[in-house]
Amino acid sequence: MSETASDFKLPQKMVQNLDVPKSPASLQLDGLDLALHNYVPDTIEEKRLVRKVDLWMIPMLWWMCVLCYIDRNNIGNADAAGMSEDLGLDSSKYSMLISIFFIAYLIMETPSNLILSRVRPSWYVPTIMVIWGVICAAMSQVQSYSGILACRFFLGAFEAGFLPGVMFIMSSWYKKSEIGKRFSIFFTALCFAGACAGLISGAVIAGLDGALGMQGWRWLFVIEGVATVFFGIMAKFVLLDYPQTSTQRLTAAERDLAIVRLIHDRNTTTAMAAKRLSPWQAIRAAVCDLRTYVFTVLYMLDNGSTTVSYFIPTILKSMGYQGTNAQWMTVPIWSVGTVFLLVMPQIADRTGDRRWHVTAGLGMSFVSAVVCFQVKHSITRYAMLCFYISGLYFTLPLILTWAAETMPLPAEKRAVVIAISNSIGNLSAVYGSRLWPTSDGPDYERGFIAVACFTGVCALLAAVAPLLFEVLPRFPSRAEMEVAEGQNIGEREESV
Repeated sequence: MSETASDFKLPQKMVQNLDVPKSPASLQLDGLDLALHNYVPDTIEEKRLVRKVDLWMIPMLWWMCVLCYIDRNNIGNADAAGMSEDLGLDSSKYSMLISIFFIAYLIMETPSNLILSRVRPSWYVPTIMVIWGVICAAMSQVQSYSGILACRFFLGAFEAGFLPGVMFIMSSWYKKSEIGKRFSIFFTALCFAGACAGLISGAVIAGLDGALGMQGWRWLFVIEGVATVFFGIMAKFVLLDYPQTSTQRLTAAERDLAIVRLIHDRNTTTAMAAKRLSPWQAIRAAVCDLRTYVFTVLYMLDNGSTTVSYFIPTILKSMGYQGTNAQWMTVPIWSVGTVFLLVMPQIADRTGDRRWHVTAGLGMSFVSAVVCFQVKHSITRYAMLCFYISGLYFTLPLILTWAAETMPLPAEKRAVVIAISNSIGNLSAVYGSRLWPTSDGPDYERGFIAVACFTGVCALLAAVAPLLFEVLPRFPSRAEMEVAEGQNIGEREESV
């Protein structure tokens, strides 16, 4: 049986960088207990370990996320290039192509994260990536609405495991003070994907339209699908597994240190960190914790407001930008979003704050949406789109970081909480995609009024969330209470 995220074995050798005092208390400890008892944060060895994990994980996961979002959102670029006309799609059918993706996403996200918590990430994540890449390439051959609808459903089913899976993997490697910055770097891939998609689609559609008898939008699916398959194969040979199972790229001492530093960061004990919940126990622990629903609503309102991203090329066409110019003009919008994603979560990490950074970002998006439906000047609306997208996208990783920090253990519960927040949050795209019908152009007042309401309510909820956490009743299961007791023991030992 393969080792998993929760199979904490206790090796009998201590982490090499720890100076062990020869006291009676330390002599009673062994293995990871001894390492935990004598753990000193932020040593040279620990910093070297974090850099090593960063090197193996962040660049590859970042590029995988870029391709994930390009494959998810290329339907908008294909539509601007004539896909709807070629397949006979009206506005309602096009919106259904977006909705069906997220219906499949909702169904598969939690099961996928439960599977991931029990298998090796270096196998699971690349495998689902290769499969969705094949599906993306296959979309180039569809000839009917039913065909592309089926492809979008299965694309959503296999992409469902990626983003929440990456969130879970990263939260299994990084401490609270480290994870926000990494999440933000990872989420810059979303904005980069938006900018990159415009450049790629503009070049492909202009250069390959009619080649080998295929329309440009079909070539778009082929090229982006093949690129995804290639990176999925590469990822198998690059990604780490969990701290206790990454035997090929980490030494035993490095694996011990990776485990101990997280146990210390979460104020628990090695025995309690080793406790596992069954899938049913994990689901029950997550759904019975009312904090799960606070984060789910936050993510749902935030993510539901991002559905405008599927229609940005169409909205830009209504502003007067035509053809490939509508594709090129998406680039500055996503570039501004990338800057905010790089800067704001790092500030949040340094200050240790999530609440007010999320509130401020959503407040900025709220103001931008209000301006968009009140002002008809094209340049002003374009500028507001830049700030609107920026506020939404830099708060998404902060919400997931906040959730992971609030409920770090048990690991299986954390996996389910992230999956539930992300999956139900993405369900908002089912109705969000209906907010931007072509008939509402060029002003799209109904859509901007709706997302102004979403972001306004979301900003208020983020502001009062810590107060809600104090008053909401909790219904922990017996298994979860045992882990909580372990955390209390860890806190008492730390105080001693």
